[in-house]
Amino acid sequence: MSKTNTWENELLLLLFNNTAMTGVGDAPGLLGSALSGNLYVSLHTVDPGEAGSQNTNEATYAAYARVAVARTSGGWTVAANAVSNTAVVTFPQCSGGSSTITHFGIGTEASGAGKLLYKGELTPNIAITTGITPQIPVGGLDVTED
Repeated sequence: MSKTNTWENELLLLLFNNTAMTGVGDAPGLLGSALSGNLYVSLHTVDPGEAGSQNTNEATYAAYARVAVARTSGGWTVAANAVSNTAVVTFPQCSGGSSTITHFGIGTEASGAGKLLYKGELTPNIAITTGITPQIPVGGLDVTED
C-alpha cells in the first residue's frame, strides 16, 4: 500500500510551507502552525539512520551549527511530491578540526537531539577543514514522498 500523490504533496506542503491541508482532521483540515517557524538543516559524517535523531553522527567541526530554513515557499519549493531548498544553505565556516560530510538532515530543533524528519546523502561529499564554509546549493536538499 502506498500514499496517493495528493496526500504526499499536501503533507510536504504542510511540513515545509506551513500550508493547511483541507478535508483531513477537524472541519477546516490539518492547519499549519500559528507561526511558520523554521526547520533546521544539519550535516552528518555518516547516515544518521532510520532511528537517528538530529545529533546522530552530526558534524562536530569547530564553529559548526545547524542552519534554520523558514517553513515557507521562500525556504522550500514543493512540487510533484518532492521538496528542495529554495536558496543556498550556508553553514558556519570551520575554525578548527576536519571531517567529511556525507549526509544532511532536516529536523525540528536548532540544537540537541531533536526530531529528524528527513535525511539524505550529499553528492558530492563535502571535505571540511579550517577555513572551509560548507554550502548546499539550491535544490541540493532533495526530499520525496512516495
